[in-house]
Amino acid sequence: MLEFFKAIKELEPNNRNMAVTLLDEEFFGEKLLISGSSVVYQSSEAIPSPSYLPKLAEIQNTGICFVGETRMFCEILGRPKKIVICGGGHVSLPITKIGRMTGFQIHVLEDRPKFADWARSAGAQEVTCEPFERGLASVKGDKDTFFVVVTRGHRYDQICLEAITEKEHAYIGMIGSKRRAAIVKEALLELGKDPDVVNRIYTPIGLDIGAETPEEIAVAVMAELIQVKNREKRSFGYSKELLERILGGQEINEKNIVNLKNVLATIIMRKGSAPRETGAKMLILPDGNCIGTIGGGCAEAEVVRIARSMTRSGEETCRLCHVDMTGEDAQEEGMVCGGVIDVLLEAVPGTGGSMDS
Repeated sequence: MLEFFKAIKELEPNNRNMAVTLLDEEFFGEKLLISGSSVVYQSSEAIPSPSYLPKLAEIQNTGICFVGETRMFCEILGRPKKIVICGGGHVSLPITKIGRMTGFQIHVLEDRPKFADWARSAGAQEVTCEPFERGLASVKGDKDTFFVVVTRGHRYDQICLEAITEKEHAYIGMIGSKRRAAIVKEALLELGKDPDVVNRIYTPIGLDIGAETPEEIAVAVMAELIQVKNREKRSFGYSKELLERILGGQEINEKNIVNLKNVLATIIMRKGSAPRETGAKMLILPDGNCIGTIGGGCAEAEVVRIARSMTRSGEETCRLCHVDMTGEDAQEEGMVCGGVIDVLLEAVPGTGGSMDS
C-alpha cells in the first residue's frame, strides 16, 4: 500500500491521472494507478488491468463505474490547487488570506521587499522577492495553477502575462479597467502569443458584484476562481499534508509501520445534499484526530468511530461504510443535510497519535 502513495507523489501533474479501487469481493480494496495511458502501479498481479484500460480511458468524472461486470471506484486526480499572485499590494493581501481559508496554496511574486514581507505576514506559503520575469521563470505551472495578476501597473502586467501565457494553467486573471486590459492584450497579440489563450484571460478580474474595497475585490476574485475550479470534475486527490503523514511512516522502524495504522476515509458515492463531493478524503489518526474532512457533524463522527474500531481490532484493512442522513433518526442526531454517502475506509501506514488516547 505504501508503494501506491509513493507512486501518487511522483505522478506527472499534466497527465490524465486516475486512481482505481476495485470494489467486488474477489479484489476488494485492490488498487490501480493510471497515468496517461499506462498503468504505473497495481497492487496485485492478478488484476486483469490490460482489459480495463480502454473503458477506463473513456471515464470523465470521479465516481463508481462498471468495467464489464467489475465494480470499481475511479478517481480522476488533481493536484493541490495553487494561486500564483503577481503583486503584493493591497488587493493581493486579502486574496492571500481568503485563498488560504478556501484551501489553495499561495505563492506571491513581488519585487519590493516591504510588500513581500506583507505577503508573508498575510499567510502566503511561498513568497518570491525578485523581478517578475525572474520569479515567473521558476514557476512551472500546471492544470491546477491559477494565475492572478494584480501588479501596480500595466507595464508589469504585460511582463507577467508574457511569461504566464506560455505556461500550463487552470486560470489567468488580471486586475484593471477594460481599457488597461485591452492595451495589454493587444501588446500580447503583437508579440505572437496564442490568441486563444489571450482571449481567455479573465479581465477585469473577479465576478461582477460591484466590489470597491480591496477586501470586496478579493471576495469577487476568489468567487471567480472557485467557480472556475468547480467546473472541472476532478477530485482534489491526495493533499500534500496527507501524503506526508502517510509516507512519513517510512522514517519509523518497520515494526512501528506494522503496528501503527491510520485509516483513510474517501467518499465514493454521494446522493442528495451531503456537504462534500465524491472523492473528498480524511485521514483518521489512531488517537481520533483527523487530517481533512468529509463534511463534519454526526456523519463524520460515525465514520471516525468505525475507523478507530478497525484500527483497534487490526482485523480489517478495508471496509465500506454507508451513512444515511435522510431519516428521522438522522434528523434527531443533527444530520440536517439530507444526503447519503458511501465511504471507503482503508487502513494505511503512517505516523500519528497513540492508541492509548
